[in-house]
Amino acid sequence: MDVPESDCGFVKESDLLFHCNQCDKELVRKIAQLLLPGLATACVDNTTGLFKSPASVAVVMRKEMVDYLRQTSQMYFTEAVGQGDDIANMVEEFSDEPTEIISGFVDDFASSKWNLFSHVSAWLSSESREDKIDDFVQEMETNVFWSTDRREAIAEILIRNVDLKRAFHCSTKFDSAQQFAEHETQCSFRILGCTNKGCKTKFSAIHAEKHNSECPFKVIPCEQKCSERIVRHDMDRHCITICPMKLVNCPFYQVGCHSAFPQCNLEKHCSECLRSHLLYVLQVLHKQEASVEELRRRVQLLEKSHTLSELSEAVDVRSLTLVVKEQEAKMKKLERDLSNVRDNQKLAKNVK
Repeated sequence: MDVPESDCGFVKESDLLFHCNQCDKELVRKIAQLLLPGLATACVDNTTGLFKSPASVAVVMRKEMVDYLRQTSQMYFTEAVGQGDDIANMVEEFSDEPTEIISGFVDDFASSKWNLFSHVSAWLSSESREDKIDDFVQEMETNVFWSTDRREAIAEILIRNVDLKRAFHCSTKFDSAQQFAEHETQCSFRILGCTNKGCKTKFSAIHAEKHNSECPFKVIPCEQKCSERIVRHDMDRHCITICPMKLVNCPFYQVGCHSAFPQCNLEKHCSECLRSHLLYVLQVLHKQEASVEELRRRVQLLEKSHTLSELSEAVDVRSLTLVVKEQEAKMKKLERDLSNVRDNQKLAKNVK
């Protein structure tokens, strides 16, 4: 059972007429997240060593916690306002970030619920205590014991009480409903919804630019400058898989070409560097059997052959090696045939 809505309000309804009470949504979520662990800590420490479970005191403890936070935050505000002419100096003195202030309130409440066993044992520093607190937080979340909406309603009121600089909430008052209505469309803390397809996040207008720069559902230009526009949460996968501008090593890297280039330039690179790739492959094929000059002569012979287009289409070591071997075999056969023709010509002369 959640805290009744009346328990969450610290300000009279009449005071809210023509009075903007919007708060920083991001800060509201952050503070709401503090409340459940704080309640779990109080319940666990209060029942340690007793024949009770944390759940058995949770309802009463929650009510006490809300009352404590309400009263403490009101006292915080009253202490600052009560300084009269020194209010400016007091605001500076009480200018801690609201999360730190309210976290301190929650910790103070939880520590006030230690029982005798907690005080006289090493319980507070034990791992089993932390595990028990985490388990009870999970149990309350599963059972929706204290809904997010209710905790955020409390968080908003706490923020209004301790944010003396009004850096995280709007407290502007208006003389008419029309003025208030106009302000609602312009307030820096008004709630906006993300317009990117698939994103359901809500945030205060003051954070619109920040959310837009981080939203995982926003479609943005490729980080590697290809022509595609990609959803931000798919960017990494795009860049390391199908992006045409992804840097790749030359397919002849293992035989000596250590160039790196965008994968869309693969064919261009292989075409422009065909001579060097041929030389690398021949060096591997013939190893120490031929000199560099001899290998270069073979490259020239291959380039002059009628299969140059076939060579240029070979874009990896295996395919180019097969083509080279095939062409070298043809050239060797041609050399043998020519040698046989010469031998036969010599033999015919001798017979005459």
